[in-house]
Amino acid sequence: MDELKSFLGTENDLFEKTAEDQKKKDEAAAKKKASNNNAKNIELAKLYEDAAEYEEELEAFEAELEVINTNKIEDFAGAFSQAFPDEERDYSKELHGILVSGWTYGVEVQKTHSTEHLELIKETKLSDVVEKLTTAFPEYDGSFEASVREIFTNRWKTLISIKKDHLKEEIDDIYIAGLKPSFVKRIYKQVHGITKK
Repeated sequence: MDELKSFLGTENDLFEKTAEDQKKKDEAAAKKKASNNNAKNIELAKLYEDAAEYEEELEAFEAELEVINTNKIEDFAGAFSQAFPDEERDYSKELHGILVSGWTYGVEVQKTHSTEHLELIKETKLSDVVEKLTTAFPEYDGSFEASVREIFTNRWKTLISIKKDHLKEEIDDIYIAGLKPSFVKRIYKQVHGITKK
């Protein structure tokens, strides 16, 4: 009987040891599977990196266009600074440069604007440009405010259109790879710890 108890005790020990070994094997397999899943997820997330960047830029351009559409031209620089306080940019200089290049395009390519207007724009602050143009050229057939605003809105609409095209190309590439973009986007967010919408 003692031999039987001894035998059963050994068998229980063996059973516990076998169960413990199995548990270790299961944990190792789970770690390996998680590691493989993480590696696969990282690879999937890479497919969405450019698309995510285009989405972010598109969002920024749309927000900037909103500032253009809802503010007076003389207030643009201040409105941009207020709307994007974390940006360390000289909006007055940037916006003036956009106006100069847009008007230059109108002079040289479209032949719709005059060189005299352009020269005045170059030497005038953005906040004063519409007033000075209107005062200096009262015979102008049209609205300087509308012309200046059109340069800004056209620029931002072009940038938005370009970003939408780039984003569409990235999404199409994901479809071509045989994947759903929404799935790849979700994996991208998981890998990068993005919790917002």
